[in-house]
Amino acid sequence: MNSKSNALKFVLKLAVCLVLVAWILNVIFAGEAELQVKDWARLSFGEQVRESWTIGPAGLWKTISGVDIGWLLASLVFMGTTIFIGVVRWRLVLAVQGLQLSFGRAAGISLVAHFFNSFLLGSTGGDLLKAYYAAAETHHKKAEAVTTVIVDRLLGLFAMLLFVTLMALANWAVVMSQQRFMAVMLVVLSMLFVSGLVVVLSFWGGPTKPRLKFEALLAKLPKGDVLVRCIEACHAFGEKPGFLPRVLGWSMLLSLACVLQIVALGFGLGLPMGEHFRVLLLIVPAIICISALPITPSGIGVRENLYVWLLGATAIGIEAKTALSLSLLAFAGSLMWSLIGGAVYLAFRSRHSLD
Repeated sequence: MNSKSNALKFVLKLAVCLVLVAWILNVIFAGEAELQVKDWARLSFGEQVRESWTIGPAGLWKTISGVDIGWLLASLVFMGTTIFIGVVRWRLVLAVQGLQLSFGRAAGISLVAHFFNSFLLGSTGGDLLKAYYAAAETHHKKAEAVTTVIVDRLLGLFAMLLFVTLMALANWAVVMSQQRFMAVMLVVLSMLFVSGLVVVLSFWGGPTKPRLKFEALLAKLPKGDVLVRCIEACHAFGEKPGFLPRVLGWSMLLSLACVLQIVALGFGLGLPMGEHFRVLLLIVPAIICISALPITPSGIGVRENLYVWLLGATAIGIEAKTALSLSLLAFAGSLMWSLIGGAVYLAFRSRHSLD
């Protein structure tokens, strides 16, 4: 009976993986087909799907084959580096709660989350599954384990927004030269303010008496004790000396790796990325931050339009078609790592390993 149940679970997981991979490929193929089909927006949904799978695979292969193989592999390495750094950062967050998860187990959970990030809203939807698996790793600290996932994502976003702000100062003349850059920075600064406020309130919580009264009210709600434990878990991060600088430092390296992935692809396409490296340090993380907003699945559409809009600016001058290809290649690289995450998901087993 147990073997039949495990076989059924595996079949269901396999079905989920195949459907999601097909959906992701359809998005990439649609991007390629859109470059070649006139009046794409006027086609019906069924016609777009047909054209995507007719034209898309050949178009994608043509785009990929036009990239220098060495730079393409380098971009995949930089993409993998972002996942590696994310695992290191999450383990730092877990350690504050006394949860020592092995690097291999943390990497497995992160790869599964990366797989589901490819189709859920924004670029952080897979964190829901990451939180689920994190909670499954422990008997007695489920609330704390879930909190680590939220805090890891919050600090990662805050650090990248801070990175963009610093790069805006280094590219002040570019930012002030065109309204599109100013509009992007307005969104980034708004997100930085909100995320910074959440970090301060979560980690330090303000005056003790009002906080205790608030927690007492929460405790009266259904599952209120869990919410209180999450709040108390957040305060532990603010009380840990040196925690915030270490996490922000790793997050800054992650931001740099994201930029290097795009730069490698640009070099592979024969673009003069070296001339625009400093402004790319501003543009790429800004696009990633805005794409993280839960607007479309995996930020699709938002990310591509931002690449075309910003890379086509006077300061860069990359053609719209090339900018779109660059964005699709970057997403395809992320998809390659997502497929690895899908394979891990098929074999993944929940177990209590943190108690």
